[in-house]
Amino acid sequence: MIPADLKHIYWRSRRGLTELELKLVPFVRDRFHGLAEDEQALYEELLDWEDVDLYDLLQGRITSDDPLVTGLVEKIISYDGVL
Repeated sequence: MIPADLKHIYWRSRRGLTELELKLVPFVRDRFHGLAEDEQALYEELLDWEDVDLYDLLQGRITSDDPLVTGLVEKIISYDGVL
C-alpha cells in the first residue's frame, strides 16, 4: 500500500520504459521516506527527465557532475526491490 503523500511520486515513477519502472517503483515505494529532504527533492527532479536519459543515467551510460545525483543514483541502482 502506497501512503497518500507518496501517491503522486509513485505514479510519476511509473514509466513507459519497463526496465526503468522496475527500478523506480520499488525504490520509491520502499525507500523514498528514508531519503534526506534534499534527496527526495532531487528524486522528484529526476522524474522530469526523459525516460531514455534517466535510463542511461541508471545504466551508467551517462554520469552527473553533481555528487548528490551520483549518490542518489547509486542508491536506486543498489536497491533490489521488486514490483
